[in-house]
Amino acid sequence: MNFLKISSLLAVALLTACASVPQPSGSAEQPLATTATTAANAPADNLSLQTSRELQRKTPAKPASQAERSPNTSALSNIDAQSLSSRPVVALAPPADLWERIRRGYAMPNLDTELVRDREQWYSSRPDYIFRMTERSKKYLFHIVEELELRGMPTELALLPFIESAFNPQAVSSAKAAGMWQFMPATGKYFELKQNAFRDDRRDVLASTRAALDYLQKLYGMFGDWHLALAAYNWGEGSVGRAIAKNKRAGLPTGYADLNMPMETRFYVPKLQAVKNIVSNPAQFSSKLPLIENHPYFQTVTIQRDIDLTLAAKLAEVDLADFKALNPSINRPVILAAGTPQILLPWDNAEVFQSNLEAYGSNRLASWTAWVAPTTMRPADAAKRVGMSESDLRSINNIPARVVIRAGSTLLVPRSAHMADVTERVADNGQLTLAPEVALRRTSVRAAKGETVASVARKYKVNASSVAEWNKVSASAGFKAGQQIVLYLPAKARGKTSSAQARGKTTITKTPAKGKTVVAKPRNTSTKVAKK
Repeated sequence: MNFLKISSLLAVALLTACASVPQPSGSAEQPLATTATTAANAPADNLSLQTSRELQRKTPAKPASQAERSPNTSALSNIDAQSLSSRPVVALAPPADLWERIRRGYAMPNLDTELVRDREQWYSSRPDYIFRMTERSKKYLFHIVEELELRGMPTELALLPFIESAFNPQAVSSAKAAGMWQFMPATGKYFELKQNAFRDDRRDVLASTRAALDYLQKLYGMFGDWHLALAAYNWGEGSVGRAIAKNKRAGLPTGYADLNMPMETRFYVPKLQAVKNIVSNPAQFSSKLPLIENHPYFQTVTIQRDIDLTLAAKLAEVDLADFKALNPSINRPVILAAGTPQILLPWDNAEVFQSNLEAYGSNRLASWTAWVAPTTMRPADAAKRVGMSESDLRSINNIPARVVIRAGSTLLVPRSAHMADVTERVADNGQLTLAPEVALRRTSVRAAKGETVASVARKYKVNASSVAEWNKVSASAGFKAGQQIVLYLPAKARGKTSSAQARGKTTITKTPAKGKTVVAKPRNTSTKVAKK
């Protein structure tokens, strides 16, 4: 009987919970006192079941609490009908918009300093800047909030790209940090962000967000404090660790505000706090936030064939600028399916793209392909090999003047109708490596007794095959004492071995006219040109 009674009471409770209960709407200007964990457990408004499942697959499920694993059945026996029926039913209304959802997930301690007041004043005096910045975030903010909630992280971290890049995925700092999360090249590689001739995942919306949250979680695990984690994100974990150790040795506190930091890092958390305060109460700061609805902005679409960027945007019926804003990692006019198998499209345009792509049929989708330089060569020679003008080759591949293309470099060139799609190895690893041109001048030296082609080559740090070619002898030939030997050496080092010669060898394919300055193709003295 007790068991039946308890079962009946539970059934009543479940039915009551399903009833529609009017709820007061939360103020859009006031942060709600709920934690990130609460927000993470609440389903997103208008989020499809399929999308929810996809997002859940990205992050390992959290272990169930002890209460969830082992319900306290003995406690149920103490519940009587009167207490159960009199207990009010509480239901959380879904957030009205994404800003409210962010406010509900605030979980970092507030910072209240003069620097925060200073940054509040700076931002609030620039309402147009705030509006442009937040308008730009519309495309990305929902995804970031979703990822934060799935990880149980404070949702104010979704505001960090406002500080890093003003939510511009194409932003590049003077130190070569790139993307809306501003990853340096080495840090990006550490967090598995591809950087090659065709894409830079430091700009990719999904990949860079994943890497940034991985990094922030790692830093929080190191320091146990979100303010210190943010300082380390800006200044470097080693720098913050040394600053903490220095304060410990001096018997000083080791909080964020207590450390001796560069000015940029000292302002870093106050900037985030100021933006957080403005999002909490825009009217107080004479600011206006654009409406960002609480549902996904984009969908992920799989591509299986190389396709031109402009054609992909056309088939999706999306403005090219908007397409690039959702796919900012693609830095060439073609999308290589082997290296970039997925693109992002506005939610309603994904189905349009698939339909138009099917209607397009088997027509060629890509007018560009990748070509790997077989040897070190001048841009003019490479252009002839692939049937382009030198100016077009330089323009499409961002090749500056006075350089040569190193062997193994990957360049973008026109694609003929019979060519296959680019392989995964080239699409994932293609790099353009350039080296400065070296001017050579014809030089004559006298052979010493017993001099050979090989000994001359070693002495002047050039290739034996080049010495043989310049003097029209075999590579194994010897010279008579006093014989004139023709060499082509860097102009500043005629007749002697320079430090530059000692560092690298030069080759030449044909004998130039007497007194003519020629361009050599350096083999070891290269400068790698970073691609943006």
